[in-house]
Amino acid sequence: MSKKHKKAGVQKIEYSSIKILTGSDLSSRRLAMMKIESKNPGPVIWLTGCIHGDEVGGIAVIQEIFKKIRKSPLKQGAIYAFPLMNPIGFETSSRSLSLSKEDLNRSFPGSKNGSLAERIADKIFTKIMETKPNLVLDLHNDWIKSVPYALIDPYPGLKYREVYEITKKFSKETGFLVINEQETDDDADELKKTLSGSLIRNNIPALTFELSESYIINEQFVDDGIKSIWNILSMLEMVEPETVKFTHPSLGSFEGKILKYSHLPTSSTSGIARFLIKPGTVVKKGQPLARVYNVFGRHEETIVATADGVLLGNSDSAVALPGTPLMAFGLL
Repeated sequence: MSKKHKKAGVQKIEYSSIKILTGSDLSSRRLAMMKIESKNPGPVIWLTGCIHGDEVGGIAVIQEIFKKIRKSPLKQGAIYAFPLMNPIGFETSSRSLSLSKEDLNRSFPGSKNGSLAERIADKIFTKIMETKPNLVLDLHNDWIKSVPYALIDPYPGLKYREVYEITKKFSKETGFLVINEQETDDDADELKKTLSGSLIRNNIPALTFELSESYIINEQFVDDGIKSIWNILSMLEMVEPETVKFTHPSLGSFEGKILKYSHLPTSSTSGIARFLIKPGTVVKKGQPLARVYNVFGRHEETIVATADGVLLGNSDSAVALPGTPLMAFGLL
């Protein structure tokens, strides 16, 4: 079903929904979809949000982008959006699909006859591919104490070099720190099944935005997301640019650089971590980052930086356990 929001003199926002079956004749959900289009042909951009049910910030960013375009119409092209890709997880504030415990963002490109997550992923992926987009921006949330950043998937190989280079070009227009995901032997196959990873392997440029703080709407990060997306739309000459191009304060001296993601070092002891620096701080190799204390207050360990870079975020929990990540970094 679909309907159009009508108002004289402005572009129309089209609202529709796609039915997704849960596997029961008694229960179903729908994927909400939005679209706004200029009369002039041009780039096609997709915005996607809440692929993890607890990461609700992207919904607000998408809502506000469409409101902004109502006031400052598209000059060319079209914007599509899936603001809520995981309605089942959303209802229970769960990262995964609460019915099947699957991670929707490890289920792409999906399958019509697969698991629940694979069937939903297939609906999403098929619809996006039908529109032949120039770019897909997948909006996520991260730790509470973190800075926003643009995340690029691991290099997918020479076959996809051209689309990967285009993705990197877009990343540098975001105004955010740009972080390159680093795969390990343990997660290499899983990262290929993300929405962005699957799109790149189908020659569609795709970026992930990490906009901090799950569960709630942090208005500052919503505003950052809107401004970053506007940078890209301006670059593509789809909208009028802002007077001053957005640049997040954490970008600083890292402008034009692509940093490597790392959650090392981890704690080697158990206890309570007391963080010494704030997210967005530039770190130097050997710099103390956190101290771990046991229950009696005895100092067990000082965690130090393994390389130069920037602190992206501190864990939501101060409980330190051997091998558990406490911080995330973008490294030079």
